Amino acid sequence: MMAAPFFAAVYVTRAFLPAMIERGTGYIVTVNAPIAFVAWQGAAGYGAARWALRGLSEVLRADLRGSGVNVGQVVSAKVASGYFEHNPGVEEQLPGIGKLTKTLSPEDVAGTIVRAIERERRFVVTPLTLAIMMRFAVHFPRLIASIVQRTGVSRPDQT
Repeated sequence: MMAAPFFAAVYVTRAFLPAMIERGTGYIVTVNAPIAFVAWQGAAGYGAARWALRGLSEVLRADLRGSGVNVGQVVSAKVASGYFEHNPGVEEQLPGIGKLTKTLSPEDVAGTIVRAIERERRFVVTPLTLAIMMRFAVHFPRLIASIVQRTGVSRPDQT
């Protein structure tokens, strides 16, 4: 679970960062998931990897301040990709609140990433409905956590 996305991001960053620092310009973008901001049951490994990726982005941003190298993070809703085919049962673990956002195509997310890089955006959430939900999560964390938990997968030991 940590190999991709977290360690992949570490290794790619480590490979390209020295040249960026040397020339005094560059942009590192990580692609993250909502679970890095609001946890849900049934996804401990995935969630931990995504929280680690979020931490990597934040620490890199602090470390690189003033170097000319910027760090951004793109957070997307569910993407229509082979991920769910290759990980049976995972899709059923997603909280029901996620159904309020549309499923994105890989091209949708790629376009968002390109725009984030072009505009050197620090934090981008797509689609708009997810951005609104995440804004609510910042201001009303207990409420959103409760909704995510209530619309998530029930565990036999939960009542």
